[in-house]
Amino acid sequence: MDIEPKPIPEFLAQQRDEHAPPELQHFFLDFEDFWDRKLWHQLTNSLDDFFKAPESGPQRLELFKNFVLTFADKINQLKLVELGLAASQQCTDYNEALVFLESLTKKVNNKDSQDAYVYATVEVARIKLCLGTLEGARTALDEAEKILDKFDSVESIVHASFYRVNSDYYSTKREFSSYYKNALLYLACVQSHELPKEKQTELAYNLSIAALLSEKIYNFGELLLHPILDSLLDTEHAWIRELLFAFNSGDLGKYNSLLGHFDKQILFKEKQQFLRQKLCLSALTEAVFRRPPHDRALSFDTIVKETGVSPEEVEYLLMKALSEGLVRGSIDQVAGVARISWVQPKVLDKNQIENMRKRLMEWDASVSTLNQYMEEKLSETVAA
Repeated sequence: MDIEPKPIPEFLAQQRDEHAPPELQHFFLDFEDFWDRKLWHQLTNSLDDFFKAPESGPQRLELFKNFVLTFADKINQLKLVELGLAASQQCTDYNEALVFLESLTKKVNNKDSQDAYVYATVEVARIKLCLGTLEGARTALDEAEKILDKFDSVESIVHASFYRVNSDYYSTKREFSSYYKNALLYLACVQSHELPKEKQTELAYNLSIAALLSEKIYNFGELLLHPILDSLLDTEHAWIRELLFAFNSGDLGKYNSLLGHFDKQILFKEKQQFLRQKLCLSALTEAVFRRPPHDRALSFDTIVKETGVSPEEVEYLLMKALSEGLVRGSIDQVAGVARISWVQPKVLDKNQIENMRKRLMEWDASVSTLNQYMEEKLSETVAA
């Protein structure tokens, strides 16, 4: 025989008197007042404040099930999901949390609350990831993405949730390029400085690993310019930040000095040959970039000197750079020369900016010389 739920006033009084800490008891008086007067917006705000208080943890689930759900259709559905997610943290295990969130997802699956449905669906995917059900998580994320693509605009919290869980999925699958893309999109939806310090460091570390190990990413500009990378300073992972800048500038010496840290990251040891090739490609583009456009015919001997590859590897390195779109040009195998017409832009450090300044000064001097020459010739012509 089912036990009849207690009347709302009685339930709230019991929660206040028997379970709530003294500093939170006033909330229950507000809950009853707003509920009795049907002031749903004020009630939602009061519940939100209560759920954000760490001391409210033990009461959230019971309060949500026995109070919030009784007027769930009368409040903002996105806020309903937020309250539900806070309540789900008190579930005893992931299986209980999954059942709870799947029920909440069905409740908000209405035409006018698709943003809330996406938010809840993404959290279902997160729980499935925690349970190791990768296929189920991917299905839920794909469904959420299809709906998101139809929105003209949506709350940033929904997009942030999607990109966060999507990046977690790709991290689990070790798909570095997709992780890198989604993690950066997540950071674009949040204020990174408001994240806990530990979360900032974790994100910066994982993004750095993904950038270095991805077979598709050769330009780390977005990451190098993002303030989250500074969270690695003065930590045990500071070396990986230095490694990123070494790759960006093709600094072979710096790379070699950091090889001793590879024991700290098993993936780097496994991919050391790939990382070396990636660094050589960066060194090649840096060698091209340092030269003025009219002096970008590099002999194979020059490439060996600049990149550290053996003479037998030069042609393969050039073909790899061309195929990845890092440079454009042609290879003269007979003459042993690579003629480069374009190099992919990259984020510049101070030394690279100084080199560019010198090149601009040289260009300015050559233009001045040409101008003086033209004036002299013009004067001779007029005099004649």
